[in-house]
Amino acid sequence: MREQDHDRLLRIKTAGIREWQHQSAHYNRYEATPYMALEALFDEYMCTSSDRFVDFGCGKGRFSFYIHHHLHVSVTGVEMSGQLYQEALENQGRYMEKVKHSRASIRFEQILAEEYEVESKENRFYFFNPFSIQIFQKVISNILLSVENHPRSVDVILYYPTPEYIQFLEVNTAFEILREVRVPELYDQNSNERFLIYRYE
Repeated sequence: MREQDHDRLLRIKTAGIREWQHQSAHYNRYEATPYMALEALFDEYMCTSSDRFVDFGCGKGRFSFYIHHHLHVSVTGVEMSGQLYQEALENQGRYMEKVKHSRASIRFEQILAEEYEVESKENRFYFFNPFSIQIFQKVISNILLSVENHPRSVDVILYYPTPEYIQFLEVNTAFEILREVRVPELYDQNSNERFLIYRYE
């Protein structure tokens, strides 16, 4: 299924790339995870209806809508850009017309990722290179603080993982690699086209 077709199925608009007008050293451009990659990930990575996801740097919300629709899990999208946040809310309005009855929740918050307060039941955290390693470190620190206060197993899912993110998790935290998921068709051309899943028990 093509990107536009999958967007149409969910009644959302998430395609395209958005460069920032005032480029920041800490925040990367908007680009949605390809649907092909999401399909590859969830063919191999299992979750349950009790899992709660946070998508950091959610943009227009593609990841959030995809997992809410296909996996029936609750998800929060965190986005600092007011413009992208508004587009996520517009997408949500159209999407919810179709999904009238669902036990899983979907919500979006406009806030800096490092200021987001991790909730006690949130246990799956998704990153598609949304920001610098400095901000990533703060976000991981917030996740671990939440785990300290409310002990639970948590997963960090990296798409197109950067060496800095990998090194920080493997050298500076107790997260351990759980699985690598390569995206068929794309990985052969570009070895970054993969997911790394880390777990903290």
